[in-house]
Formats: sequence, C-alpha cells, structure tokens
Amino acid sequence: MVAGLAGLVAGAMSMAAGEYVSVSSQADTEAADVAKEAAELKADPAGELTELASIYEGRGVSPELALQVAKEMMAGDALAAHTRNELGNTPASGANPIQAGLVSAATFASGAALPLLVAAAIPEAGILIGVSLTTLLALVALGAIGAWVGGAGMVRGAARVTLWGALAMLATALVGWLFGTVA
Repeated sequence: MVAGLAGLVAGAMSMAAGEYVSVSSQADTEAADVAKEAAELKADPAGELTELASIYEGRGVSPELALQVAKEMMAGDALAAHTRNELGNTPASGANPIQAGLVSAATFASGAALPLLVAAAIPEAGILIGVSLTTLLALVALGAIGAWVGGAGMVRGAARVTLWGALAMLATALVGWLFGTVA
C-alpha cells in the first residue's frame, strides 16, 4: 500500500510537471507569435490590412466587404483582430500551464486511487488478479465514456484505452519481475 501511494503521488507530480512544462512552452510560443504580429503591424500596416482582408475573402466574404471589415477591425484593436483571425488565438483559448498541471495531477490521482482501493479491500492472495482485472475493466469503461463524450465510437475508444493501459501494466509488471518485486 505504501508503494502504491508513493506511486500515486509520484505519478501525479510527474504528470503535473510534464503538463506544466508542455503548456508553458505552448504559452511562450503563443506570446512570441503575438509579438511577431505586433512588429509586423508596426512595420507594414498596409500589408497587414491586405492580409486581414484576404483572410475574410478566404472565408467567403466579397473583396469589397472584406476590405471594409478589415479596416473596421483594425481601427479598433488591430493586434487582437490579427491574433484572432490569423493565429486563431482568443483570450479563452490561451494556454494556462497551472490549470493544465493541476488537472493532469488530479486526473492521474483519481485513476490511481481505484487500484489502491481494490488492493486495500481484498485479501492479499487476490491482489494481483483483483487489481489487474478491476483496472482493465475501469480502462474499458473510461475509454468508452471518453469516446462517447467526444462523439466517437465507444468500442474503438474502449479498445484503444484498454490496449495501451494493458501494455503499460504489462511493462510495469515486467520491470517489477526483473527487479524481483513481482512473483
């Protein structure tokens, strides 16, 4: 149980750190793109107006109306108009590293809690099979639910999550066997 709890904490921290670093890198890239766009607006406002108008034309707006919309958008907040239309960045879509890290840690800890609860509830002789079967059933359920929520095929989602989860369990058991901690 101590090793399982240590694994839960270490795994949650590892997932949080990895997600934080990844999303921080994404936020840095987004900030650099916005700075580049600001410099382009300062250096060539006419060219940026043409570029914005062409984006609207590409979405089906007539050339005359596209130019009018681009002028009006740039008269307000030109940088916001370009980051939204050219880069796809909006205030709501910005990367949030702390939020991503906390969600990742909580998700990992929630998933790791089930095998620990099963291990605590069943006799020692049945832990290996009980935890393995319960975890595989949970993977099937979570894969199907995730696919359903995302509007994808539940069987395919369940199969994918179960396959990769089972492979991860197998790799973990193999390492344990190599080090003599799993019989």
